[in-house]
Amino acid sequence: MDLKSALMGLGFAAIWASAFTSTRIAVVEMPPLLALVIRFGISAAIAMGLAWAMGQSLRLSRAEWRTVIVFGLCQNALYLGLNWTAMQWVEASAASIIASMMPLMVAFAGWAVLGEKLRRQAALGLVVGVIGVVIIMSVRLSQGMHLGGLLMCLAAVVALAVATMAVRNAGGGANVLMIVGLQMAVGAAALALPSAALEWGRPWEWSGRLIGALAYSVLVPGIFATFIWFRLVTRIGAVRAAAFHFLSPPLGVAIAALWLGESFGWSDVIGSAVVAAGILMVQLARVPPADPIARAGG
Repeated sequence: MDLKSALMGLGFAAIWASAFTSTRIAVVEMPPLLALVIRFGISAAIAMGLAWAMGQSLRLSRAEWRTVIVFGLCQNALYLGLNWTAMQWVEASAASIIASMMPLMVAFAGWAVLGEKLRRQAALGLVVGVIGVVIIMSVRLSQGMHLGGLLMCLAAVVALAVATMAVRNAGGGANVLMIVGLQMAVGAAALALPSAALEWGRPWEWSGRLIGALAYSVLVPGIFATFIWFRLVTRIGAVRAAAFHFLSPPLGVAIAALWLGESFGWSDVIGSAVVAAGILMVQLARVPPADPIARAGG
């Protein structure tokens, strides 16, 4: 892996982890689904406008349209819709740890559903990752963590795993920014009706804190991180790119503590390290051997 790819992966992991903190700020000040509709709408307009200016086209291949629809529905509408709703009651650090289970779920589903071979290291990593999550969540539940919010976060990460498996062979292509914008538009359209039905009349008002959180969510995790992800997958493949998710648990806990002042205990520190180790074991076991010729060619 070259230095640029490594830096892209590190940047993506940090942005991914920080997104939960900005989300926590937004959802305590306005209805979460409405916040997502606004975020997706603005993100789609910006991304598609930039893509059009760069000469990218709406004429996508069948595989690219599949990426747009699956990501728009599973990742944006289901994953983020459930996650943002749950984070009205669940702290940012806990939500980030649950979401980091996605690579573990993808590896398990690949073995259980698709019949893919699971190396001994990967199987051990699955067990280690689950143990880490149990360490953290058992303590947090005993301290009064919202059970409904926890279940919604778990359902959200299942939706994210489905989206990842469905389009894991899709690269960025020439229309990557247009694809990013279109899948945001799909998310906005899918959540508009649920937002109107469930959140109509709920009081809220604009504030500097809310505007800042939404702006960060739109520009950084919404557009920039998604663009980095597609480019990273194009450069090194989905399996190698997903390996960077092992950084999400410790980064998520640290960023939430620094930005929001969320408290954390030894169970969070130890559990995050265990989850990260499990994710890394699974992903390294799934990384194919490097091609010496390709590696020599840079």
